[in-house]
Amino acid sequence: MDDQPTLDLPNPEDPNALTLADYAQTAYLEYALSVVKGRALPDVSDGQKPVQRRILYSMSRMGLGFGGTNGTVGAKPVKSARVVGDVLGRFHPHSDQAAYDALVRMAQDFSQRYPLVDGQGNFGSRDGDGAAAMRYTEARLARITSLLLDEIDEGTVDFIPNYDGSTEEPRLLPARLPFVLLNGASGIAVGLATEIPSHNLREIADACVALIKSNGKLSDEELLQIVPGPDYPGGAQIISSASDIADAYRTGRGSLKVRARWKIEDLARGQWQLVVNELPPGVSTQKVLEEIEELTNPKIKAGKKALSTEQVQVKAAILSVLDVVRDESSKDAAVRLVFEPKTSRISQEEFITTLLAQTSLESSSSINLTMVGIDGKPVQKSMRQMLNEWIAFREVTVEKRSKHRLGKVLDRIHILEGRQLVLLNIDEVIAIIRAADDPKAALIARFNLSERQAEDILEIRLRQLARLEAIKIEQELKGLREEQKKLEDILGSPAALRRLLVKEIEADAKTFEDARRTLIQAEKRAVAEVKVVDEPVTVIVSQKGWVRTQKGWASEKAANGAPAEYSFKSGDTLYGAFECRSVDTLLVFGTAKDKTVRVYTVPVASLPGGRGDGQPVTTLIELDSGTQLAHYFAGPVGAQLLLSNSGGYGFIASVENMMSRQRGGKAFIDVGEGEQLCRPSLVGGASGAEPMPAATHVACASTGGRILTFDITELKALPKGGRGLTLIDLEAKDTLAGAAAYTRSVKIEGIGRGGKERDETLEIRSLNNAKAARGRKGKAADLGFKPAQITRVQ
Repeated sequence: MDDQPTLDLPNPEDPNALTLADYAQTAYLEYALSVVKGRALPDVSDGQKPVQRRILYSMSRMGLGFGGTNGTVGAKPVKSARVVGDVLGRFHPHSDQAAYDALVRMAQDFSQRYPLVDGQGNFGSRDGDGAAAMRYTEARLARITSLLLDEIDEGTVDFIPNYDGSTEEPRLLPARLPFVLLNGASGIAVGLATEIPSHNLREIADACVALIKSNGKLSDEELLQIVPGPDYPGGAQIISSASDIADAYRTGRGSLKVRARWKIEDLARGQWQLVVNELPPGVSTQKVLEEIEELTNPKIKAGKKALSTEQVQVKAAILSVLDVVRDESSKDAAVRLVFEPKTSRISQEEFITTLLAQTSLESSSSINLTMVGIDGKPVQKSMRQMLNEWIAFREVTVEKRSKHRLGKVLDRIHILEGRQLVLLNIDEVIAIIRAADDPKAALIARFNLSERQAEDILEIRLRQLARLEAIKIEQELKGLREEQKKLEDILGSPAALRRLLVKEIEADAKTFEDARRTLIQAEKRAVAEVKVVDEPVTVIVSQKGWVRTQKGWASEKAANGAPAEYSFKSGDTLYGAFECRSVDTLLVFGTAKDKTVRVYTVPVASLPGGRGDGQPVTTLIELDSGTQLAHYFAGPVGAQLLLSNSGGYGFIASVENMMSRQRGGKAFIDVGEGEQLCRPSLVGGASGAEPMPAATHVACASTGGRILTFDITELKALPKGGRGLTLIDLEAKDTLAGAAAYTRSVKIEGIGRGGKERDETLEIRSLNNAKAARGRKGKAADLGFKPAQITRVQ
C-alpha cells in the first residue's frame, strides 16, 4: 500500500492553491467569453462580429473601396482569395473557409438588408446553393461601407495589436448608423445565442434622430410608430399584432409570424394561378417544394406499419386543391413560385389557407436581441437600449473626431501664422538665413517663432513667398479660424454636439435610404382545417386502450333491435361507448411519473371506423416513458366533467379546458403519492340520442363502503386544472372509489364475496339519506360488497 502513488491535493492553507474544479470553471468561462466576444456576437457600436470587422478593414487597407460618394472612382474588384489571404495573414488566424463564408454572407442581398461587400461571380442563392470557390469570385467594398470606414483615420476609434503584434487593427469601426439593427445578426455562442432581424435604414435613422431630439424621453409608443417592425431582405409580410412586436422589442426576445406574399394571375378561359414572389426569412423555394413533395408523397414513420391518419388526411387535403407547383425563379424574378389549383372553381381563399397552413409559406421568425454592449458585456437588450447605446457611442466618436480635427486645424493655423510673419518681413528673413550660422535658432530668437514654425519656414519654397501666396494664406487662415470656432463649440456644448449628430444622421439617411420591403399587417394565423361531416357516431374504447368508431348511436341501434354488444381481442373488454358526434373530441387521461395526470387530445374524426378491433390509442398520441393510460371520455368541447382522485379530491373542468394541440398532451390534474385518478363523470353538455340534463348533485363512494352526497354548487371549476377541493373526509386506509355527478340516480360497482362482480343502483331517495356538506365523512352503506367504481345513471 505504501508504494502506491498518491494524489497531491492543494493545501487549503496555501493562498495560491487552486482546485481542479475551480481551474476548470475559470478556464471554461474564459473560453466561453472568448467565443462570445471574439466570434459569435456582434457589437452594439458597429454591428459587426470580429471576422466581419477584420474583412472590411482589410479590404479598406487594400484600397477596394466602391467609390462614388465623393466623386472618386471605385476600385476594381479583386479575387476573393486575395482578400481572405490578407485577412488570415494579418488579423484573423482561423479557418480560411470561415473567413470566406463571412465574406460571402456580407455579399448576399438575400442574407443582408444592406450588403457590405459588392461581389462578382457566384455568391450562392437563397435555395441553399453554395458560393463558388474563393479563387473564382471577386469582391470589393459596397458603397454603404463608407458609413463604417470613412472616419477610421480621424482619431475616432482605438487601435489594438493584431494576434502576433506585427500590426494594428481597429477595436471597433466608427459606424455612422446603427448597423446592428440595419443588417441584424445571427449566431450561437457558449450559453448564448443571438437573432437580430434587419430593419429599414430610414426608419432606424428617424428613430435615432427622435431619441436625440427628445433627450431619450421618447415613449415606447412613439418609438414603435417610427420603427413598426423588422424589414427583411426578402420582403414578405409580418402578421403578428403590434402588441406582439412591441413586447419583443421591449424585452429583447420574441417570435413573429411571417407570411409569404403572393398575387393571383388570371389565365385564359377563367383559369387562374397563385404566384408567390416574396418568402419569409430563412425560407427558400426549394424548401417549399420539398415540403409539398413530403406532404403529397408521405413516407411511413419509423416504427410504424402504415401511414398515420394525420398523414393521410393532410395528403388528401393538399391533393384536393393543388394540381401543379413549379419554380419559375430566375435572374429577372428572384422568387417566383407558381401553384396551379385542381380546378378554377376552388375558393382562392381556401387554396391559399391550405398552402399557408401546411408549408413554410407561413412561419415564425425569432427575435433575440443579444449582443456585446457598449460596456463590453454580452447582454440581451431592448431596441431602445440598443439605440441609446449606439447614440452614446456615436457621441464619443464625433467628440474624438472633433478633437482630432481641431488638433490638425490648430497645427495648420500655427504654421500659417509663422508664414504670414515671414511674408511681412521677407527681406530680413532672407538676410538672416544667408548670414546666420544657425538660421533656425536665429529666426526663433528674432521673430519669437516656435521650432515647428521655424522648421516650416526653412523648408518653404521661394515661389510660396509671392504676394499672391499671402492672399491665399489669409483666406485659408480665415476658413481655419471659422472651423476652429465650430469645433470648439461642438466640444464645449453638448447641444451643439447633438445638433451635429442629427445633421449627419439625416444626411446619411437621405443618401442611402430605400423603401420598406416587408409589409406589416396583422392577420389571423392560417389553420389547417380538415373538413369533417358532422354526424352521430359512437366511440368505443376497450380496457386495453383500443379505440374505434361506429356510425350512429348505440342506444338508437339497440332500440331498433340491433345488437349493442361489441367484440374485442382475447382478454380485452369494454371500457366505454360514448355517444357523440364526428366533430367532437376524445380525451385520454394518463398518469405520468411526476404524479401528474396528462390529458391527450384526439379528434373523433381521426379515429378508425369499421367493424374491426380498431387501433391502439397510443399510436395517436405521444406518451412519455412511464406514463400509464387510465381513463377516457369522448364528447363536445362544451361538455363538463367531474374529475376526482383516490385521495378524495376533485373539481370540475370542461373538455375545452383540457384540449391541447400537442400530441404530447398537457399536464392538468395533480395527484398525491399513491393516489390514482378516478373515472371522470359527466356533469353536463354531452351529446347523444338522449342527452342527460345538467347534474345537480355529487355522490362519492369510498372503498370502505361510505357514501356522501352534496350539491354540485359546492364544487369549483378549475379551468387550468390542479388538485381540487376535498370531496369526502376519508378514514385511515380508506380511499375514494369514485365520484359521480347525477340528477336522480347512480350505479355503484364492486367486488363481492368470492370475487364476484356486483353492482347496485341507488335512487334519489337513498342518496338523500347520505346527504351532507362537502368534505364530511359520509354515511356507511350496507351494499354487501366493496365499491370500486361509481357512475351516473340519470
